[in-house]
Amino acid sequence: MAGAALSPTPVLAQAKVMRIIVPYAAGGPIDATARLMAERVKDSLGTVIIENKPGGGGNIGVDAIAKAQPDGLTVGISAVATHAINPWLYSKMPYNASTDFAPITQMVRVPNVLVMNADTARRLNINTLADLIKYAKANPAKLNYASGGNGSAGHLAGEMFKARAGIFALHIPYNGGNPAQLALLSGQVDYNFDNLATASANIKAGKLKALAVTTAQRSAMLPDVPAVAETLKGFEIDTWWGLVAPAGTPKDVVAKLNHAFVAALNSPEAKTRFATLMAEPVGSTPEQFGAFMKSELAKYEKVVKASGAKVD
Repeated sequence: MAGAALSPTPVLAQAKVMRIIVPYAAGGPIDATARLMAERVKDSLGTVIIENKPGGGGNIGVDAIAKAQPDGLTVGISAVATHAINPWLYSKMPYNASTDFAPITQMVRVPNVLVMNADTARRLNINTLADLIKYAKANPAKLNYASGGNGSAGHLAGEMFKARAGIFALHIPYNGGNPAQLALLSGQVDYNFDNLATASANIKAGKLKALAVTTAQRSAMLPDVPAVAETLKGFEIDTWWGLVAPAGTPKDVVAKLNHAFVAALNSPEAKTRFATLMAEPVGSTPEQFGAFMKSELAKYEKVVKASGAKVD
């Protein structure tokens, strides 16, 4: 063992502290995932600290990942907003989502769910997604939906739904997901697309009626709730995040990081914790995650441009 202590220091040395940059504030589900992963990989990668760099819709923190040394000691979170939506939403981006990163692995996906205010659903006699579409077609512009802001995932899911269903509903943007949910709960708006982690407690309490999940198949978290795709073929949109390193990080280092983090994602402890966040772990190869991010970027180009949303 004494000889091991004197051996040359590898790139991912136990002696060096690694950091995960989280481009959002502490306390949310993305931050919680990063902290869980930091705890689970310390035996294989050494001490890992979390550095929260919120702001700019996630762009500030992600730019810091892009500009870090490609030595395997700085990695960070990529998310649907930062790597698929923001490049089309912001007229000026500090980083290139396609070329400035080395994918490591997708971490999780969280199903989004179309929820109605339960009292509104009862009053309008809407029990299914087909009922909602039928009502909207018979009563043009009578329905409205909330989102956490122009260009947010909820806004884009709502616009995608309207286009595919051939209906019109008024979009009402709020300053964040919480105010949007409060507006729905108080009956100021009729429906919204929320992530399951946020909506689940109010669904269970009977305050919100879940009509459909937006993943391609039903979610194990809500097995009785159909997927939108069962009514509107091919509809699929969900919230995801993963890990990336700066472009130029050596392939063997990326492979080692992938191995450590995928093992952590598949640990029983992680799966139990993810279940409380209503998140489904997705361990993938760097190549799979890279291809996935590329396809998401292409998908959202059409959605964002069709919505007309712009931040600056």
